[in-house]
Amino acid sequence: MPSTKETIENKDVGLIDILDVILDKGVAIRGELVISIANIDLVYLDLRVLISSVETLVQSYENNRHELSSEEFERQRRELLDATDTENHTNG
Repeated sequence: MPSTKETIENKDVGLIDILDVILDKGVAIRGELVISIANIDLVYLDLRVLISSVETLVQSYENNRHELSSEEFERQRRELLDATDTENHTNG
C-alpha cells in the first residue's frame, strides 16, 4: 500500500482544485522589499495581500466578531517581532 506522501505526489492536481482550496480557506501573503544602494535604503515596500472568497470572509467575521484593521495587524506584527526578538525589524 502506498504511503500518503506517494499518493499525493502521484495525484494530478489542476489549477481549479488549487483555486478552490484558496478561495474556500483563504490565504494571506506578506512581503517586504527594500531597495538600497551602497547600504542606503531608498525604497521600502510592505506588501500585504489577502485572497479569499467573500463568503469565507463574511463567515470569518461573523465567527470572530472583531474589527480587522491594519492597526490591529501592525500591533500583532510588533508583538511577534518582540516575542521572537528579531533584530531586523523596523520601528515604523
